[in-house]
Amino acid sequence: MRYVLDISAALCWVLPRPASPRALRLRDECRRGLHALIAPSIFPAEAASALTKAERQKLIPVGQAGILLADLLTTPPDAHPYEPLLARAVEISSQTRGGLYDCLYVALAEREGCALVTDDQKLIANLKPSCAFIVPLLSLP
Repeated sequence: MRYVLDISAALCWVLPRPASPRALRLRDECRRGLHALIAPSIFPAEAASALTKAERQKLIPVGQAGILLADLLTTPPDAHPYEPLLARAVEISSQTRGGLYDCLYVALAEREGCALVTDDQKLIANLKPSCAFIVPLLSLP
């Protein structure tokens, strides 16, 4: 199976969350070649931003962001340049009031004809009604 991997799902690999067991299973299955993961090329920067934010919020100790980022990037999704997705992402964002970065992932899934796996409840609430290919991480086996 081929999936667009949202940053919220990937963060479950390195931060303890309710969906972490499913995320880790997805990562393991990807490493074994059962799944292919793709993401817009902003993925590493978005991951770094989320992890440094977790430090600022005292969810993880200062200095841990770099270590967790290195772990997360041991199984990076195949990067697709975000620039060709930008116009469609703007359209989706304008129509749904979804965040632009979220809409880049949606535009990639739409273009590639595959599911978008996410643990972002706001993205699910705002975009799943118009994008049936959005799959909540917790719904994976």
